[in-house]
Amino acid sequence: MRKALVTALIVICLASAHPARAQDGAAPFDADLQRLAEILGTLHYLRGICGANEGQKWRNEMQALVDAETPSGDRRGRMIASFNRGYNGFQQTYRTCTPAATVAIKRFLDEGSKISRDLTARYAN
Repeated sequence: MRKALVTALIVICLASAHPARAQDGAAPFDADLQRLAEILGTLHYLRGICGANEGQKWRNEMQALVDAETPSGDRRGRMIASFNRGYNGFQQTYRTCTPAATVAIKRFLDEGSKISRDLTARYAN
């Protein structure tokens, strides 16, 4: 249920956020999008080692985020770098699923949901 909520909120948030930014300039919510991308990278790694059997779900969510936002140039690079930073950072820390990894997953799901809700509330039309 929580995963579906996060997914829905991300798509809604990004679909409605386009009018808030200039054509190629930074959006006022870029820091939040980068954090969300980092969380998606973290979940992609941690959920994989914890046996969630979700395949490419979180990577696909990141792709949906990029597709919805359609960033170009540096904005796109920063979003992708954030996803990779989340993935690589936890790959260096966790080799197997541990109780701490399970707690981290829950916290990142909660934080991602909160960011999505806040962005939607602030930038939705």
